Amino acid sequence: MRWYAGRQKYRQEALGVADDILDVGTLSYEAAHKAAKAAVESARKIEATSYVDTGLTVRTAIEEYIAERDRRITTWEGRKVRSDASRKLTRHLLKDEKLPSIPLSKLTEDDLARWLSRVDPKLKQTSRQRLASDTKAALNRIHRRMRKALPSDFADIVRFGLKIASNGELPQPLARDNQILTDDQVRSILTSVAELDRDGDFTRLVILLAATGARFSQVARLQVRDVQPERSRILMPSSRKGRERAASFTPIPVGTDVLTALAPVLADRDGEERLLVRWRYSQVNVTDWVRVSREHWKTPSEMLRPWHKACAAISLEGTVPYALRHSSIVRAIRNGLPIRLVAALHDTSVLMIERHYGRWIADGLEEIASRAIIPLLQAA
Repeated sequence: MRWYAGRQKYRQEALGVADDILDVGTLSYEAAHKAAKAAVESARKIEATSYVDTGLTVRTAIEEYIAERDRRITTWEGRKVRSDASRKLTRHLLKDEKLPSIPLSKLTEDDLARWLSRVDPKLKQTSRQRLASDTKAALNRIHRRMRKALPSDFADIVRFGLKIASNGELPQPLARDNQILTDDQVRSILTSVAELDRDGDFTRLVILLAATGARFSQVARLQVRDVQPERSRILMPSSRKGRERAASFTPIPVGTDVLTALAPVLADRDGEERLLVRWRYSQVNVTDWVRVSREHWKTPSEMLRPWHKACAAISLEGTVPYALRHSSIVRAIRNGLPIRLVAALHDTSVLMIERHYGRWIADGLEEIASRAIIPLLQAA
């Protein structure tokens, strides 16, 4: 056989004696063709594998993935930011003694499974699943680029090697009872926040989180032009969760009270400016701080101190800001909105709504069904 090896060079190899007439100790044309094809595929795979062994390891895949994730979030935020994937994978994978140095061409399911068994046992099941998902994404990413140089079953090795076995525990619902607030509790939180907020910046942030049920990252990216008072709505930017996708907006109706609260930050401002901003402070001595500049909100941690203080003032300790999103979703369900509409308004999927809010869906459907009950028996 003879095959092209690249760079205008050919290689050849003897497979055996070919003869279409003699059957003993020879290869027919069809058999020779089949054997030659298999031999070439094997030779090219060996060449590709030897190349991978010289440089591409699990560490290579993870570090490339971390760099991409950091680059993406830095572009979004306009400043250098380290992604969650960077912290998790560095701590739990890159610091592992064995897995990072294994060549991708020699990676096995057992290698991945043994690494998962070495991960901190105190890690929650959900955190362990996210870690495995990030690792899978990193390995699949380099596989898409180097698939011709990696084993043909590489995708299956990654898929089955990183499969998280159930630990027998029932999955905890994302939205727990103590994080589903009544309408009066939401109003109490907003009142408490307003009483403690001298600038009104934090108050407007919490009002928008409560009114829209959006994530912090979405609300923080709102621009002045996204508020449309004449149509009583806000165009909420889509979430950046998952793979990169084209930017889109979801119109969310809001009341006149919300629009009135936003009026001070709408007047005389450019449409492309960030809607919500806050004061940045600089410490001048042990006790004194001075205002430096007004900048947009960057991370959810910036709202934790005033949030906890406001909740403690009305005896709602332990309530997290994400409770506003949970409560918004449950409120929509209880008011009979179609699940597909609830999912669209909150930039999530029907599957996620059904998985994490199934109990409230059942309650909402029961309330709707009860309205259709009519007396069937005549009074005696």
